[in-house]
Amino acid sequence: MKRIIVGVSGASGMPLALCLLRHLAALPDVESHLILSPGAHAVLEAECGLAPSALHALADVSHDAACLGAAPASGSWQHDGMVVCPCSMSSLASIATGAGTNLLHRAADVTLKECRPLILVPRESPLSRIHLRNMLWASEAGAVIMPFMPAFYSGEDTLEGLMGQFCGRIFDQLGLSHQLCRRWQGPSDERC
Repeated sequence: MKRIIVGVSGASGMPLALCLLRHLAALPDVESHLILSPGAHAVLEAECGLAPSALHALADVSHDAACLGAAPASGSWQHDGMVVCPCSMSSLASIATGAGTNLLHRAADVTLKECRPLILVPRESPLSRIHLRNMLWASEAGAVIMPFMPAFYSGEDTLEGLMGQFCGRIFDQLGLSHQLCRRWQGPSDERC
């Protein structure tokens, strides 16, 4: 059984967070642990018309973001990786500098210090120099920076399909087996 932490911060991108949690819930050998930041509540309502209970229902375990004594705050609590999706620029800055003020930030910090996979899905455009520096610092600390960039070669022509493809790429980073994305085959020899 693999244990995956999903942090959802208050950035735009709640449909992607829902998609990720749905696909994790469909994997029989994965236990998902959700940390929903206070800022995510309002964005979830604005973008999806949903209450936090909709995300909690998709996770195996939910942790209160204000509870810094919860299991994901400790390096001795074993897990197989963490995804912050979407990752606000505020959360990115806290993670990059180790200045966490809630469980989402602390769990990400612990994930880095324990050398476990940490995938950050930042949601902002355009990016300022501060954002880019924070992404570089987080990357240098061991995080994988994965902005939502659809793979149009997949042949998917719906937003749901493109999000599923992207979730498959996140699963690749976590070492989770899946059938979510079509793999690039490259052009035939005749076209090269």
